[in-house]
Amino acid sequence: MESITRRLLTNCFGRPSGPLGRLGGVLMALGNAATERHAVALAAPAEQDVVLVIGPGPGVGLAAAAERSAHVVGIEPSEAMRAMARRRCAPLIARGRLRLSPGTAARTGQPDASVDVVISVNNLQLWPDVPAALAELHRVLRPGGRLLITAHEKLLPTHLPALAAMVHAAGFGSVRTWTWQPPTRMAPTAALVSAVRV
Repeated sequence: MESITRRLLTNCFGRPSGPLGRLGGVLMALGNAATERHAVALAAPAEQDVVLVIGPGPGVGLAAAAERSAHVVGIEPSEAMRAMARRRCAPLIARGRLRLSPGTAARTGQPDASVDVVISVNNLQLWPDVPAALAELHRVLRPGGRLLITAHEKLLPTHLPALAAMVHAAGFGSVRTWTWQPPTRMAPTAALVSAVRV
């Protein structure tokens, strides 16, 4: 029973695929929308910034980022989510403000020091190797580049102070953590980490 439940959750939210993946995408778009937009506002990308969005899912935060920046890349391992994001963001893609690529936090496929801002919303708990992913995000960020990660507090793989220590160990400075309660009943408390690439 546990393996069936785990498989259902994976197909819905972990690596969304098929009808369950599409359902998961709809639920993510509804439940995460406030946090997605809040994360983009906190990261505050400028028009000329190159923004890397890790695991954008159905594309709510991706669209918010591409409304601020003309150079947004969404890295998403799920084809089902890339399809949903492409539909949601079609006008922004047509204007050349964003592109979607397969990949993960640990394997973005982006060049060294090519990104100004990295945003990740509610997928940290799915990273198989958090230190490897943080090392990759450090690699792609330019010196002075900004990292903003948020995840459901109850799903964090570790406590916020331990996560902050991992971020610092990956070479980031100005590491800050806090929690935020989205203004919707459906969304749980978000844990946030911000840092700067030293």
